[in-house]
Order: sequence, then structure tokens, then C-alpha cells
Amino acid sequence: MKEAIQKFAEHLKVKNASPHTIRNYVSDLEQFYDYLTPSDPHGNRPEFSVQQLDNLVIREYLGHLYDHKIEKSSMARKISALRSFCQVLCRQNILKENPAQLVKLPKIPKKIPNHLTVEDCAKLIEAPDLSTPLGKRDRAILELLYACGVRVSELSDLNLDDINYKECLILVRGKGKKERLAPFGQYCHRALEAYLKERAALTKPNSGEPRMPLFLNHSGTRLTTRSVARIVEKYARLCGLSQKISPHGLRHSFATHMLNSGADLRSIQELLGHKSLSTTQKYTHLSVGHLIEQYDKAHPKA
Repeated sequence: MKEAIQKFAEHLKVKNASPHTIRNYVSDLEQFYDYLTPSDPHGNRPEFSVQQLDNLVIREYLGHLYDHKIEKSSMARKISALRSFCQVLCRQNILKENPAQLVKLPKIPKKIPNHLTVEDCAKLIEAPDLSTPLGKRDRAILELLYACGVRVSELSDLNLDDINYKECLILVRGKGKKERLAPFGQYCHRALEAYLKERAALTKPNSGEPRMPLFLNHSGTRLTTRSVARIVEKYARLCGLSQKISPHGLRHSFATHMLNSGADLRSIQELLGHKSLSTTQKYTHLSVGHLIEQYDKAHPKA
């Protein structure tokens, strides 16, 4: 089964899945394999072939996840990974049917995503200590997340040559390797320039990176999505924000503030890199007051 997982990862690369998706799916499948093949006291593990996969095994695994109080969103992703994996095995005639398709995904409660006020965004962005290279890096990260509304994986994947400073544009590689241009403003421009002057202090030779990453960690290699999330959480605590905020929360803040300032949903859809307008429409739940105000102004019978 381990070999099948490796081949599945190669299949995802060919299909232009994002590195973030590939990492998550492979990790989920490896955890499933570990569950199926626990070590005995001597460190020996039983064999398990993909032909043994059936919906009962997957249901038992789902029960195991429930017992360990895994979040429903994580459970749903793990089952989705298994569905995709088994679908590929079906196409290769290794499996006759997809056993994961018979397992229902856990119902995920729909929550209104956290977002910040304009004032809290300013407070968060100004929190890093600009007297250090890492502080300047963190300021540039926060500015870029809020200025462009990019996904955390898109920010992590940025390279030095993806920034057009003259036009104030970044080249973003979204889901499915779809590229888009995202504009940024003068505050973000200044923060990026200040960081780039200090970036050499973080660079180390032979980092193993095939391209030059924009954002580096203290080891001189590409900053991971988890590290970016920790940076956002750290400054949210530092400036005393009352709610928990994540990079995705800054993406929601970007969209909400754009909507409240008069941007239309279609433009926001393009900026966020959403395939469907219905995905973008969830941001309207955060701006009900603004929408009512616009309705009252525009509708003849309001």
C-alpha cells in the first residue's frame, strides 16, 4: 500500500494539484496506513494490500477518528483523500469499486469565519518589531496577506521573481496551478522593500531550494504554511486581539472590507481566485448591515 500511496502522490503532481494538497493527502493516507498496520511489541507490522480495502475498514477508521475527537473538517478531508486515492485505483483496475464512496462525509457545521475590523487589522500589521530582520519579514507577510487576500499556501509558494514592484502586482499560483495577478498598495510595497533589504541576513548557502523563495525562515529555507499561521497567531496575541485569527481570517477581512467599501462580488471573486461566485458569496454574510444599507438606498420600494 505504501507504494500505491507514492504513485498516488505522483499522479497528483501530474494533475497539477497544489503542493499543499499533495502534502495533506499523502499525510492523511500515511496515517490511515499506520492505523491499519500497528506495530507489535517487537516492532513488526502486518502486511496490508490495497485489495483489502473495503467500506467496513474505512468506517472503522472513521470511528477511530471520532474516538480520538478529531475535528470534523479534518475527518472530511481524510475521507476525501481516501476517495480520491481509491478512485485512481479503480481507474487502474486494481479495485472494482470505490469503497470510500459508500462512506458519508461528516457534516461540518457552517460557521461565519472570523474577520477583523479595519482598526484591528492595522493594529495586527503594526505589531512586529521593525528593528530586526525577522520583524521586517513578519510585517511584510501581514501586509501581503491583508493587501492581496491570498491563501496561506499561495503566500508560502511565492518566489522573489513573482513580485512586480513597478506595477505593484504579484503573480499568485492558486489551486490547480491557476495563475492570477493580485495588486498591492503603497503600505505593502514599503514593507516588502524594507524586508528585502534585510532578507540577505536570513539567506544561507546550499538551502536546497530550486527557486528563490520570497519568505524565508531562520534556517534560510522557504517558510511553511504552518509557520505563517504561527506568525499571525503570535501577533494577534501580542496586540491583544479578543478573537483567534488565522491567515484565512485575514483573507476574509480583505474580502469583507473590499465589499463594505463598494467593490462588487465579481471583482472580489477575481482577486480571491475563486472558481465560482457562490464561493465568494459567503463573504456577504459578514456584511449584512452594509447590504441592507445598499438595498435601502437603491430599491424603489425599500
